[in-house]
Amino acid sequence: MSGGLRVWQDMDKEREALQAWKERVEQELDRVVAFWMEHSHDQEHGGFFTCLGRDGQVYDDLKYVWLQGRQVWMYCRLYRKFERFRSPELLDSAKAGGEFLLRFARVAPPGKKCAFVLTRDGQPIKVQRTIFSECFYTMAMNELWRVTGEARYQNEAVEMMDQIAYWVREDPSGLGRPCLPGAPASESMAVPMMLLNLVDQLGEADEELAGTYAELGDWCAQRILQHVQRDGQAVLENVSEDGGELSGCLGRHQNPGHALEAGWFLLRHAIRKGDPELRARVIDKFLLLPFRSGWDPDHGGLFYFQDADGLCPTQLEWAMKLWWPHSEAMIAFLMGYSDSGDPTLLHLFYQVAEYTFRQFRDPEHGEWFGYLTREGKVALTIKGGPFKGCFHVPRCLAMCEEMLGALLGRLAPAPSPGPGSPAAVPARQAAK
Repeated sequence: MSGGLRVWQDMDKEREALQAWKERVEQELDRVVAFWMEHSHDQEHGGFFTCLGRDGQVYDDLKYVWLQGRQVWMYCRLYRKFERFRSPELLDSAKAGGEFLLRFARVAPPGKKCAFVLTRDGQPIKVQRTIFSECFYTMAMNELWRVTGEARYQNEAVEMMDQIAYWVREDPSGLGRPCLPGAPASESMAVPMMLLNLVDQLGEADEELAGTYAELGDWCAQRILQHVQRDGQAVLENVSEDGGELSGCLGRHQNPGHALEAGWFLLRHAIRKGDPELRARVIDKFLLLPFRSGWDPDHGGLFYFQDADGLCPTQLEWAMKLWWPHSEAMIAFLMGYSDSGDPTLLHLFYQVAEYTFRQFRDPEHGEWFGYLTREGKVALTIKGGPFKGCFHVPRCLAMCEEMLGALLGRLAPAPSPGPGSPAAVPARQAAK
């Protein structure tokens, strides 16, 4: 067999595999969005129900602010990025959700602190001493501005972004968290991760804001990189404020899915900056390393939590398989392959995607189960709750559909190569 013919055959196989996954992902995204559009809209008060049973039945009408923000963001993103989702119903539902947030999310306006959970009609029930409700409020407002052009949404996004950055870098007292003498001065990776994601969100196609937050993005990236510990052999969820390892269970705590999500946040940052050294480091330390340690060799899937010393984690759910780490892994490996062209990353995408589609998706009622046992059996039949809403699954599917489409676009058409025909360039070479 000639070398040229072998290249064409490899190209055909790669194209077929990518095309098959693109179609599979596209169909699944349609089913997932249809589930939330049918079951989650509160036509009376605005906003969304997220506590949904297997068939979409509402089992609790509490509204979690971070999930409200996530769903507004997701609907706007779909409306903006995909022609087939450009429907008035989707946009109107996103706007209704955004208006619900504007009216009720903040506990004591003009203060910026948002509630964690509200009653159905918007009365605050609980506040968390973290930044995450505010972060997803910011994402929602920025995307609403992008699809409507209404400046008031962007003003809300920028004002909240600046408040979050102040809480994180200057004075956290506004979060209401007491400073106790015995508490270690620690940093969770979630905080710089989320801020870096906001920098990317607000800076998209906006040179002025991208410049405004460029230094903050670099600061976030460096803070995340501090979580690579033990001579580069472990990503730890919590480190000291000066970047050292903490003692005890807190210091040994690992979350493979979070490391993978941080990986694609960092990779996107490195691509934007044009930093090939950082790109390679991120793929090695935040994609390959967490996967090697976090993948269950006996049953497949990613462990939820791990202990860096191999001790038994104290969390009861440590060995469970959850929906969102697998969603983040699919994004991370496909983005890594798209950037580097390393076929190992494409194979890992296929491995994770096959497990995820086989174990999590519900072919009968739509959407995905969120919580499986270690063996991969459904532990909770709910499709949504305080932590799972219309976000990780559709974001994963939408981003993967876009990346698969781009990869296919790099491949030349597939005519049969005649004698002397130039061999097309495989996607993994084109990616380089």
